[in-house]
Amino acid sequence: MENALLVGLSRQMVLERQMDVVSNNLANVNTSGFKSDQSLFEEYLSSRAHEDNFVPSDRRVSFVQDRGTWRDYAPGSLQQTSNPLDVAIDGAGFLAVQTAGGERYTRDGNLQMNNLGQLVTHSGDPVLGNSGPIVFQPTDHDINISPDGTVTVLEGASHTDSIRGKLRMVSFADAQALLKQGDNYYAATGEGAAQADAKSTLRQGYVEKSNVNAVTEMSRMIEVTRAYTTLSNILSQESDLHRNAIEKLADVPA
Repeated sequence: MENALLVGLSRQMVLERQMDVVSNNLANVNTSGFKSDQSLFEEYLSSRAHEDNFVPSDRRVSFVQDRGTWRDYAPGSLQQTSNPLDVAIDGAGFLAVQTAGGERYTRDGNLQMNNLGQLVTHSGDPVLGNSGPIVFQPTDHDINISPDGTVTVLEGASHTDSIRGKLRMVSFADAQALLKQGDNYYAATGEGAAQADAKSTLRQGYVEKSNVNAVTEMSRMIEVTRAYTTLSNILSQESDLHRNAIEKLADVPA
């Protein structure tokens, strides 16, 4: 196959994966605490011929290669909910969550209370404090979450001020190494363990919105679609040229 077709095919494969990234960003434009992904590209140079007896050496061909994605951890805007269980993280920290698959981390502070009195995520997984899950008593009211994550309540009719725990906030030396696990969770890898984060603070009654810019992502989707369509037309024309050339070469005069 000629180089033009190979280069075009490599570009089409990259555009397809780029469309997957853009589509996922758009699907999570309303997901609290979601961080958008961006594609990484690089030039891949390869020689058309693999023999070493060409003088001069064969010219290398430039292909398109996507190296993967990187995550944009820019903060999203804050939305006031007036729900005392909702928290927005101001800083680079994450909330620690206990799931069936082990400890996970999230920026989604849209929290609630389950029927056991535990503070849980929207997926129903317990949010961890420094001493385990945060558990409320049936008579607790006037829940307050301070900027450092300390959870206090007024207990019963006596209005006694009681501490129910302190939300555990963590950060990572290289947040790009975190793996997305679904449900807006991240998992730590061997490249860096979670570290206690004393710099980040919490804002009660707010949630951090997704940092996806819907207009920008829609523009990228249109650009990718147009580029793929244009490239398909070019490859079709190239294929027609090859077919016509073969037909003419095969048309030998009698």
